[in-house]
Amino acid sequence: MIKVFGHTSPDTDSTGSPIIWAWYLNECRKTPAEAVLQGEPNTEALWMLDRWNLSKPRIIDDVTADDVCVIVDTNNPAELPANLEHAEVIEIIDHHLLAGGIKTRAPINITIRPLACTATIMHDLIGDDLAQAPEGIKGAMLTCILSDTLEFRSPTTTPHDRAVAEKLAADLGVDIAEFAAEMFAAKSDVSAFSEAALLKMDSKEYELGGKQLRISVLETTAPQVILDRKDALIAAMPAVAAEDGADEVMLFVVDILREQATLLVPNDYVKFVAERSFGVTVTGDTVVLPGVMSRKKQIIPVLAV
Repeated sequence: MIKVFGHTSPDTDSTGSPIIWAWYLNECRKTPAEAVLQGEPNTEALWMLDRWNLSKPRIIDDVTADDVCVIVDTNNPAELPANLEHAEVIEIIDHHLLAGGIKTRAPINITIRPLACTATIMHDLIGDDLAQAPEGIKGAMLTCILSDTLEFRSPTTTPHDRAVAEKLAADLGVDIAEFAAEMFAAKSDVSAFSEAALLKMDSKEYELGGKQLRISVLETTAPQVILDRKDALIAAMPAVAAEDGADEVMLFVVDILREQATLLVPNDYVKFVAERSFGVTVTGDTVVLPGVMSRKKQIIPVLAV
């Protein structure tokens, strides 16, 4: 049985894409496969599962030498099971930069394309077989694309991502604007989460000038709800960083509708990085970054010390 999984702290794409690809392997390639997750999915991903009547995949802590694996929506060893090198990885499907560091037992299929969403790549790889996909698989694919593109607002969006989403929406009889509004409302409901959980919800590891950073992003249509918890979030950062073996946590609250991010500034180091990277002047414990929507394209590439 092939295990299909994405990165830790699974978002919508890392929840939906394993489901999509496991369906394809089972139904089209006649190869037994199971979608699994590395952690609890976020609120938007849970909404997707409920909206399309999909079962939540089983959560795994690690893999073993007996496991055969397909990795989706990441190729970064820091986001993958600790014992991945002992398992048999047979395929990687991703839309992030090539991180390197994954060793395999034999040559494998690798598909990494400069698109906004792994589900878009899967749409192309599945091809004509998608016609036999149930509504839930197509719905998951649409949700993943709208999530990763922030309903086409993100600068990572390509014309192909948009065309695939519009085609899927038409096939499903879904109004994209109404659907995305419901989806973002679910993403924005973080009332049940602790500050530590919010800091870990959508977080990537990154090294900058010899320091290990956790670059956390919270995308929302109600940023003030999160910013009202600013003091508690800042207070939780040292413990979250220590638990993850990091030096600092940088939290960007992305306002989907205003198309801007607010960075929390807990100390002089983050203030220095913010001013050096984004050309802003920081005068308090937050700073607004107009136009910043994408960690992959507008945050991590410009970080400097």
